[in-house]
Amino acid sequence: MAFEHAIALTGGIATGKSSATILLSLYGFRFIDADKIAHEMLDAQRQKIAELFGGEYVVGERVDRVRLGALVFADKSKRERLEALLHPLIYDEIVRQSQIQESFKKPYIIDIPLFFEGNRYAIDKSMVVYTPKAKQLERLMKREGFSQEEALRRIGSQMDIEKKRALATYVIDNSGDLKQLQRECNRIKDLILAAYI
Repeated sequence: MAFEHAIALTGGIATGKSSATILLSLYGFRFIDADKIAHEMLDAQRQKIAELFGGEYVVGERVDRVRLGALVFADKSKRERLEALLHPLIYDEIVRQSQIQESFKKPYIIDIPLFFEGNRYAIDKSMVVYTPKAKQLERLMKREGFSQEEALRRIGSQMDIEKKRALATYVIDNSGDLKQLQRECNRIKDLILAAYI
């Protein structure tokens, strides 16, 4: 059965999920990465993407994710069209990989950026990488070179980080530096493992 030992990892854009993932993987946790699966599915559906949004969004064998992202984040109906195409395919692949992980009978982590927004996955435990919104905005503008308006639009397309924090089983506080994040990941690792002893 899928998801029995799974913990969903989520957060917001620029809250530090990638850094937390690296640290948690050092403790031996196995991961399923929904974003990686989404990128694979996006390229596999490039013909359909060209039909839905125009040929200029496909370059060779790949979808121009930056260009398509700018389009769908500026237009909710286009984003919904893209999600309707991709989300069922992503879900099926995550279920397939989850069934493989279940054979180990140990906790593993599924990195699902829109875990709470989508409400698709029957996963009981969740982990949120948390950063206050002001810091999230600052990090996103610095990392991507977005204007404040574009960064706020990206952040606004996801559930508010405070709401995610309230829904989570575990919260990794990433409002400080890397040392603090390491301490937080270590603390969460101990809590997860204690629950499985």
